[in-house]
Amino acid sequence: MSLRVLSPVSGRTVSLTEVPDQVFAQALVGPGIAVHPDDAADALAPVDGTLATLHAHAFVVVAADGRGVLVHLGIDTVRMKGEGFTLHVVKGESVRAGQPVVRWDPKAVEAAGYSPLCPVVALDVSDDVLDISAAGEPVIAGTALFSWLT
Repeated sequence: MSLRVLSPVSGRTVSLTEVPDQVFAQALVGPGIAVHPDDAADALAPVDGTLATLHAHAFVVVAADGRGVLVHLGIDTVRMKGEGFTLHVVKGESVRAGQPVVRWDPKAVEAAGYSPLCPVVALDVSDDVLDISAAGEPVIAGTALFSWLT
């Protein structure tokens, strides 16, 4: 069964190879795509599931079938120590695709000297199981970003 993964933010898609972090650029945690976000907004859950990991700058939602999706809000934003990020949920909570998870401001991330790019990564799979949108395309938060094929 295919799993539709929604974009957590609105913006323009960017290939993972363009992310200024080798862990993401080399797809070491998994394949996916990044989004260069537009404006301050809530980052949304990409799939229905449980928040297995939750930090101010990143979260993982695991679907009922065990497939996990990582959303990372900016690059090196862990160094911001939560400043500028507001959590709407708690770790272990069930979420619905499109539900707000974290409020943040990409412009504040840039002002702090970090990249606002948001990698959205399918965990523990190879890239041949994903049907990914083309890089450089506009995307609206809550709409399909890629499909995870079985």
